[in-house]
Amino acid sequence: MQNSYNGFPLPEGGEAIQYAGGKFQIPNHPIIPFIEGDGTGRDIWRASQRVFDAAVEKAYGGKRSVKWYEIYAGEKAYRQFGTWLPDESVNAARDLRVSIKGPLTTPVGGGIRSLNVALRQILDLYACVRPVKYYSGVPSPVKHPEKLDIVLFRENTEDVYAGIEFKQGTEDAKRIIDFLNKDLLKNTKKRVREDSGVGIKPISIFGTKRLVRYAIKHALESGRKTVTLVHKGNIQKFTEGAFREWGYEVAVDEFRDSVVTERESWILGNKDANADLSVEQNAALIEPGLEFGSDDFRKELYAEVKHVLETIGATHGNGKWKQKLLINDRIADSIFQQIIIRPEDYSVLAAPNLNGDYISDAAAAQVGGLGIAPGANIGDGYAVFEATHGTAPKYADKDVINPGSVLLSGVMMFEFLGWGEAAKLIESSLEKTIQQKFVTYDFERQMQGATKAKTSEFATRMIENM
Repeated sequence: MQNSYNGFPLPEGGEAIQYAGGKFQIPNHPIIPFIEGDGTGRDIWRASQRVFDAAVEKAYGGKRSVKWYEIYAGEKAYRQFGTWLPDESVNAARDLRVSIKGPLTTPVGGGIRSLNVALRQILDLYACVRPVKYYSGVPSPVKHPEKLDIVLFRENTEDVYAGIEFKQGTEDAKRIIDFLNKDLLKNTKKRVREDSGVGIKPISIFGTKRLVRYAIKHALESGRKTVTLVHKGNIQKFTEGAFREWGYEVAVDEFRDSVVTERESWILGNKDANADLSVEQNAALIEPGLEFGSDDFRKELYAEVKHVLETIGATHGNGKWKQKLLINDRIADSIFQQIIIRPEDYSVLAAPNLNGDYISDAAAAQVGGLGIAPGANIGDGYAVFEATHGTAPKYADKDVINPGSVLLSGVMMFEFLGWGEAAKLIESSLEKTIQQKFVTYDFERQMQGATKAKTSEFATRMIENM
């Protein structure tokens, strides 16, 4: 580890977080890098840091503290160092393990396409974790926002976000289109139009399984009841359909004693209800219209039912499956409807990159919007907690923006560190301040009788409410 990064020495009295044996080792005074962010990030970070420090002081009375260390990315980095993402900033995030950031500008034109994506790929932060829950008093467009309480695990390194694209009209695009049309598609009616831009959508066994594994571990450790694999496998059978299949594989192969799949629960439930049920009768109950299927389809289904009863009937039958973590799956477009009309049925979602991006924002809209939506990007040995909204440059330095996204990302960070007391203080004081209707303009305009507070004033009230 270096003594300084970007020319700035590490703070005195702090220690680096270590990682060994698959676990983070947290000192009492960890050095945590922060990127304040572009645009409104400056106001939000100043307010949030005050709240974080107050919560830690109140929770631990000086026995613990955060030694904050600024690193640079985005506009501030470009002005000071002539690059949007200095290598030294990446090195600091890597060496110090756990960091937090505000929103960053995506450079227009040349250079890095997205600073957020770059950080995720460089540090291999494969899991984007987005908890979505309702805080009492927050304005919401739905009738019962309190029913939604999910944690979304979005695969962070693959899918269309891998950035493998070829611009229309370029020689590379032409070569790919020619290869597809003249080789892979030559005996089909499918064709790629020659005036197309082309993107590649990789989804791997490795990437899928480590993401789903992480989601299942979280569900088991936190006592959640379901993990739902979200995919568009009915159309994209060999990418998102494979995500579904590989997700079930890791669940059954690595967590057999603790999980039951949805189809297994049907088979076991049918047998619980009628102990004399034959394999054929059970199969007919889980596949209505089975008699119209082919002989091969029926044989395959009978074999599935028999296998489930023989392998887990003793350990999961007689109602014991109801105490297991349920693994199911839903088509991506369906889940948008499901989290509105049946939000209580879902707890942990695991999704490929693009689906996870869409769903997390749609879910956040039900509980107050991106202004209070926290997030984290986590890999093996590294974690970056972040605001999930944009930079809103027209409001920069006006002290008006809701700091909730960074504040709740801090809650996630403190929980990750094992500092639950500080996390709870921040979360409860945020909710109390909102209930007092002392809120920033985005909420004030939706709440009758509310007082419009500045970003800094909201933070001050939160500290008082601790």
